[in-house]
Amino acid sequence: MVLGTASARHAILRAADGNEFAAFATTTDVAGAPGIVILPDVRGLHPFYEALALRFGEAGVHAVAIDYYGRTASSDRRGADFDWEPHFAQVRDEDVSLDVTAASDFLRSSQAGGVARVFTVGFCFGGRISFNQATSDLGLAGVIGFYGRIVEERPGDLSAPLNRVHAYRCPVLGFFGGADPKITPEHAAAFRRALDAAGIHNEIVVYDGAPHSFFDRTFTDHEAAANDAWTRMPRFMI
Repeated sequence: MVLGTASARHAILRAADGNEFAAFATTTDVAGAPGIVILPDVRGLHPFYEALALRFGEAGVHAVAIDYYGRTASSDRRGADFDWEPHFAQVRDEDVSLDVTAASDFLRSSQAGGVARVFTVGFCFGGRISFNQATSDLGLAGVIGFYGRIVEERPGDLSAPLNRVHAYRCPVLGFFGGADPKITPEHAAAFRRALDAAGIHNEIVVYDGAPHSFFDRTFTDHEAAANDAWTRMPRFMI
């Protein structure tokens, strides 16, 4: 799906607490295009997410993929072999929210498209973060998540989407793998019921036989599911 021409660049964004973090931004020449903040998995600003931002740009969506590790790692460009684990252990939800705010402001600025409608999309760890941006004050037009963990990761986990749905303020699009042993179809169904009960417009899709990370790590083995998810996202943003 190619609708326009995209230009891409690496950028350094600055959050309200002074954190400077790496980002990869694409702008499209499609008039009136929306914008999307891409929230990666635990690898941070991995090359896959830079390629995804460019793909969004070519599909007529301004995009910015962000890194989580500006507070503990260098903001220099990194390869696929980046050792993310010691940095991930230090990530806090409230800090990531500041970075998402900076990315949203960036998309709304003249240097990144001046968009009027902003969405988020996240993967795994980023999927949960993306879902929960629906509680933010960012004025988002919608949130998209791939296999974000829905249930509590520990007793009293207040960041579990099932515990926060009552505060969601925008539509939700969620993608899950039917063969994911940790985020099961039952979890996805519970999420749908909770969103319905809260009066939140939602589309929850479960792909039979698809594993966790079917879109970002094993997409070549699950092309049908990945391609279907890709076609649903632009429709959700119209």
